[in-house]
Amino acid sequence: MAKAEFVLRPFEGLPGEPDWVAMREVVPAASATARTTAEYGARDVQLVTVLPMAWPALRRSDGVVMVALQQNAGSGDASRDLAALVLRAVDLEPGTPIRSAPLPEPGPRLQDVLDLSVPFDVTVHDTFEFWTPEGTELPPEAVAARDELESLPTRRLTSVDAAYWTRMGGREYLRWAQPGDEESFMDALARLHAERRSGLGDDGDHGRFLGAFRSCGLVIPVWDLVADVPADTLDADALALRGRLDVALAVDAPLDASERRARSGLVARQMTLR
Repeated sequence: MAKAEFVLRPFEGLPGEPDWVAMREVVPAASATARTTAEYGARDVQLVTVLPMAWPALRRSDGVVMVALQQNAGSGDASRDLAALVLRAVDLEPGTPIRSAPLPEPGPRLQDVLDLSVPFDVTVHDTFEFWTPEGTELPPEAVAARDELESLPTRRLTSVDAAYWTRMGGREYLRWAQPGDEESFMDALARLHAERRSGLGDDGDHGRFLGAFRSCGLVIPVWDLVADVPADTLDADALALRGRLDVALAVDAPLDASERRARSGLVARQMTLR
């Protein structure tokens, strides 16, 4: 069987690329909207973080098609893998899950299958009740699997894209998937870090840069937050930092010595997911 080639940024070109990556890697319970093109039936699809029993996809009893982004394995091109699941799931009988997903052969990718004019609107959920239509219940084994999952308190910021506040282990964090080239972003962050302007709030008093994940060709930096920063304050802090990052991204001069040292320190705190 022919193999799909590895793709560093599998979601590049899709609406909301950073949200695709965040939902795949760091958001516990969320769903987002998509629709196939007319060529593929113009079918509405919900992309979700996870499904019961680690099912790759499900067509609910009410006909809603759900495809999970957090897959355990893949071909090296997540876009191709998920496109194959979408095309299988829209043809399922209502109430039927896909229980396993063999590696697909090369074929259409999400960028070919989905209508790119449909926004990728994310809804964060407090629980996994969104798996079922209102008034229905999962099979007992799926209920048990759901109850074992932990949905950490999570909120998507409103002032910037793909930024998610969460609380875990008694601490609060901001995890913010960044658009564009990861090397350019790290250069920009290094410029700010060298000037002690990479934190959230005045002088970083609301949150300090902690480290970053790397996944699907994007960077997901993480800030360790001061407890109980009001939501509107955190939104304002993130918007201000977005402005500083955009200015730094526009600088095309080489990093100076202090910025290079800052970048080395930032890279040392990166972790590559998958």
